[in-house]
Amino acid sequence: MSTDIHSPPFAYPGTRRNFFHQAFNGLGALGLGSVLADDLRAADSAPPNPLEPRRPHLRRKAKHCIFLFMQGGVSQMDSFDYKPRLRELHGKPITGDVGVSGELQGKLSFPHACVGSPFEFKQHGKSGRWISELFPHLAKRVDDLAFIYGIETDNQNHGPSTYHVTTGSQFPGAPSVGSWIQYGLGTLNQDMPGYVVIQDPRGSPVNGAAVWANGYLPAAYQGTLFREKGTPILNLARPNSLTEGEQRREFDAIRSLNELHLSSRPDASELEARISAYELAFRMQTAAPEIVDLSDEPQSMRDLYGLDKGKTAGFGRQCLLARRLVERGVRYTMLVHGVQIGGDSWDHHGGVKGRMIKSCGEVDQPVAALLQDLEQRGLLEETLVVWASEMGRTPFVPSASTGNNPGRDHNSKALCMWMAGGDVKGGATAGATDDYSLRSAAGEEIHVRDAHATILDLMGLHDKKLTYRHAGRIRMLTDIGGEVLHKIVA
Repeated sequence: MSTDIHSPPFAYPGTRRNFFHQAFNGLGALGLGSVLADDLRAADSAPPNPLEPRRPHLRRKAKHCIFLFMQGGVSQMDSFDYKPRLRELHGKPITGDVGVSGELQGKLSFPHACVGSPFEFKQHGKSGRWISELFPHLAKRVDDLAFIYGIETDNQNHGPSTYHVTTGSQFPGAPSVGSWIQYGLGTLNQDMPGYVVIQDPRGSPVNGAAVWANGYLPAAYQGTLFREKGTPILNLARPNSLTEGEQRREFDAIRSLNELHLSSRPDASELEARISAYELAFRMQTAAPEIVDLSDEPQSMRDLYGLDKGKTAGFGRQCLLARRLVERGVRYTMLVHGVQIGGDSWDHHGGVKGRMIKSCGEVDQPVAALLQDLEQRGLLEETLVVWASEMGRTPFVPSASTGNNPGRDHNSKALCMWMAGGDVKGGATAGATDDYSLRSAAGEEIHVRDAHATILDLMGLHDKKLTYRHAGRIRMLTDIGGEVLHKIVA
């Protein structure tokens, strides 16, 4: 039997166009296989311990981040964004084209009246920063702070805007900022969670645990909520009937079974996280209770943070715990002040004067104490501290008169944030608002994704390189990408 070596391996009775038409589904399957293979390689290449420390993209001083989130929408023109023009216009409407659209434009088209700040502002520090009288303690640290004015989010409502500032998306299901940082850098302490959340002792924020969730990132990167009283983490304590050795053997058996199950399911991140969680919980049974036990703190520290004063005790404890967590290598700590959108939040639709006095009085001393304490211990240089809220407020009320006890409505165009520590250029400024603190001034537009890109940069991460493949897309904290605010980076 002879074979013609010059004949083609197969003969196709048709045109090239027919061939590609009939092979279309097969080519598509090859493409899908490539995508899935990439996902599998990403899973296979992940370190055995998802919280293992990883090399940053950039050389930066900060190894830790403390994110101070003020739930409800802090009034920028009553705190850090001085606008004397509003006092001149108090009780009068804003006239002329101020360049706003959408909901804000709609409100301005109806009767309204400007509300000047009832608080005095003074310049402080070498930077000459104007700070409200509501922050006498923080004013003494003003040269440590770099301010960002006129940050825009994409929604005027608490739920979506809270998501936007804490996760980079106004829709649920996205990873929080802390999850991205932990995913990018791992943690420095394998006996504690890399990402800890301490919420207001009075209750949870808008969106609850979704504010610190891992979203589509592996479950190991979600925030761990520390409780205010008792065992810091629910069900952490070892049962009295169980010895440490017995528990160790129990965990070893569970781990063996879980790893056997995981071996044929390499993309089961929830199971991988559970395996890590058992081991972490075993180690935390000693480490976590010691961290929340403040009995070894001297009276000078209690006085510094205001732990023995009624109004500052709650957030003072949160700030002191944040410092202790930094000392023990926790990568990211989120402190939440404010509960939902009620009387204990920063959502001051009415009585802005009295409610700002209350809210600022609860946080001013503790936050200043945190900065001072970190600096005294040589930790501020390696800790990025961020102050944020979900939105700013309007400079007017929707009425022809301000009334006797005015408040302020939502404004997603004028959020004010500040940062300190690490490579932050203390005293620097990025962005600016118009004369009314209604929106960013012309040419000073800053989106929240730019603030997120700056946070990542200050932690040594490049926002466009910190990516994760999900649902066929390359995802980033900054969505389409942000611009680092170099004006505030040393």
